[in-house]
Amino acid sequence: MTQFEIVRVVALDPSDAWARLTLWERHGDYVPMTTIRRTDTGFVARTGVGRIGFDDPMEIVRWNEPSYCKLVKTGRLVTGWAELEVEPHDGGSRVIWREDITVRGVPRFAAGLVRRSSEALFARVLDGLLSRPA
Repeated sequence: MTQFEIVRVVALDPSDAWARLTLWERHGDYVPMTTIRRTDTGFVARTGVGRIGFDDPMEIVRWNEPSYCKLVKTGRLVTGWAELEVEPHDGGSRVIWREDITVRGVPRFAAGLVRRSSEALFARVLDGLLSRPA
């Protein structure tokens, strides 16, 4: 398992930051070749081209709007969890994205590569979501 945390302080009020962060379909705007489809319990991120790709299903297991959400990754390839948190901070918001991700089939010695690439990807998602209106 590979854990990381990304923190951003933004001028958005907490409810606006929360609305942008939890607009799941927009997450796909910042992940190459990925679309997001809502389900009854969360959503599925589909990454690929045509029939070649993989699904990353996520279940929302805790929802405390407008400040905290926990997702559990239930796929065959990617497992783990993510926590999204928004709190008031100096007239704006402090946004925290915590993730624990495992990519099945990747050897333990490559965990650092998984962490660095995942952290860069999710920082891109977070920055994109917080910089553009919902």
